[in-house]
Formats: sequence, C-alpha cells, structure tokens
Amino acid sequence: MLISSSRVSLSVATATLNLPSPNRFHPQILCSRFLGQKKKIYYLSNPIKWNSRMQVSRASNLTIRASARPLPLKNAEELINSVQTFILDCDGVIWKGDSLIDGVPETLDMLRSRGKRLIFVTNNSTKSRKQYGKKFETLGLSVSEEEIFASSFAAAAYLKSINFPKDKKIYVIGEDGILKELELAGFQYLGGPADGEKKIELKPGFLMEHDENVGAVVVGFDRYFNYYKVQYGTLCIRENPGCLFIATNRDAVTHLTDAQEWAGGGSMVGALSGSTQREPLVVGKPSTFMMDYVSNKFGISKSQICMVGDRLDTDILFGQNGGCQTLLVLSGVTTLSKLQSPDNSIQPDFYTNKISDLLALKALAV
Repeated sequence: MLISSSRVSLSVATATLNLPSPNRFHPQILCSRFLGQKKKIYYLSNPIKWNSRMQVSRASNLTIRASARPLPLKNAEELINSVQTFILDCDGVIWKGDSLIDGVPETLDMLRSRGKRLIFVTNNSTKSRKQYGKKFETLGLSVSEEEIFASSFAAAAYLKSINFPKDKKIYVIGEDGILKELELAGFQYLGGPADGEKKIELKPGFLMEHDENVGAVVVGFDRYFNYYKVQYGTLCIRENPGCLFIATNRDAVTHLTDAQEWAGGGSMVGALSGSTQREPLVVGKPSTFMMDYVSNKFGISKSQICMVGDRLDTDILFGQNGGCQTLLVLSGVTTLSKLQSPDNSIQPDFYTNKISDLLALKALAV
C-alpha cells in the first residue's frame, strides 16, 4: 500500500457511567480537541441501541501528532493503484457554489474506467441525497443516489441506528434536506424553514411554549436561522428529559458562491451550544459514522479507501479517523500556507492543487 509517514496518534481513556433516569438516552460519544479549539467537541463513535441505562465512552485525551510533513502528490498512478475506493468531498473538490471545478468530469471518468468505486460525501445538509443527485446531473455529472452521502442523510441514519422511538418528535433547525431524509426514514418532525418566518413578541410575563414530546433537536446549516429557532431548540434540549442535541456538522465556513466563503453550519450549532451549555453529537465529518456506514454498506475495507477533501479539520481528519489514505486538494478552503503552518497539526498523506491533477500526473507517469 502507498502511504506516507504522516499519521494520527490517539490516546484514549474510557469511563462507564450508569444513567439513572429511564427517560434519558445518550449515544456513545468521542470528545476531541484539535486546531487549537478550547471547547471540547463530541463526535460519534459506534452507534448503539436505545436503552434506559446507557454507557458513555469518552476519549478524554485525543491528540493529533503529525510525524512528518505531507508529501506533494507526484505519482498519481501509484496512488490510484493502491486503493479500490475514492471518497470525495463535494464543496471545494467537485464544485464551488454552483460552478464545477475544472477537470472534474474527465477525472471521474478516468477513475471509473479504472474500476474504482466513487463515493461522494458532503457535510452540507441543505439537500437530501435525491436533491444532490439532481445537482450532479445539472452540472453534467452522472452520479447515482446510492453514491451520495450527505450529513442530512447521516442524521436520519443515526437516529435509525439507535432505534429512536417513532412516537417521539424531532425539532429541526436546518433546511429541506434534513426534513426530506427524516420523512424518508419515517420520523415525525417539526421546525425547519417554516419556522424562519416566526417571531417572538417579547412582553412582560411572556412564556414560550414548546412540544414536550420532542426527543431530539437536529441542527444543520440554515439560511432561515432566527431567534425563535434558537429559543425553541434551547427549550427542547434543556427541558425535555433525555433530548438529544445532534449537529450535522460544525463547519466554520461554506461555499454558497464561488466568490467568497460564507458562515457555515457551525455558526448555527454554536448558538445552540452557547444557550444550552451542551456540546452536540456530530454525525457529519470528521465523525466516523458515515465512514462506518459506507464501509458496511458496500463491504469496503477502509485500508483500500482514499479520502479526498479540501478541509483539514473535517475531510482529512475524517479519513484519518477511519484509517484511510488522505489526499488534500487546495481548490477549496485550505491554502498551502495554512497546510504548512507550524500551528497546523493535521497532516494529510499527500496534497495537490486540484483533483484533476490525478489525471495530469497519471499522464506524466505513462
């Protein structure tokens, strides 16, 4: 296998807690610190079933150590031959906003012609898998729904994996993608874009009501975010016994257009984290939940996967957490200076300018 010497070292401590209340449920969580963040962030490990006495496993000392600087990709042929599957991020790798990045169609065609499985994973929760399929089609790319895994789908899949009760409701701070995936999974939900028009009339003695049957609050990127949603989600999380706080991702920025970066889903999640004084369970990258799901669904060995992305703290860490090879492209969020900064502790195995370099470097090697 083609590997570099840059890897992640983990030190884990585990504790078991018995939760006395039969109404409370807590999934298994990983607590990690990286990129100088002061707050602890919880990422899902292995999903577990609904139970009144759960075990909570905390990785209380997760450290990231880079043993070597990443290597510029020079031999694409060797990398392509060393894996069976390429998992590709979308924003910053395949497209920026609604603009396709140069050379993508030809590169995907080449990889498919070599018998490589392609899987597209995105933290953007605004669309369902079906809606993302239509976006790929609009951009002239032939990608099936089965090859697409969005964090909106991951939220619904996670709730199914823990046997979230169908008689409980889910309050959504997010857009249509989450609603569609929850509906397909058979869950009851409220909120979403419809609550974007709602306002709170603050006056003496005003008490905001909320549905006490909400058992989970799912937060994703939301262009209709407002104070009503913050307060409603806060009440559910703080006052409903055992209510889950689930984030599709904590991305700081996103590519709504190709002209600049825009505040990402992490800004919405941060508001709820601040008001509830709780950290969310993150189902999107770099949590390994989607990696495990994909690996199990297709029977893929993780050592035979190359994760391609433009973000260090989501894409590359996602691949490293899953035991995959990692390739960083500089066509999105991460710049070469950021990658090589002494303050950056997350190092990919390889880096290159854009995904189409796989095509160009392969041609040079022939």
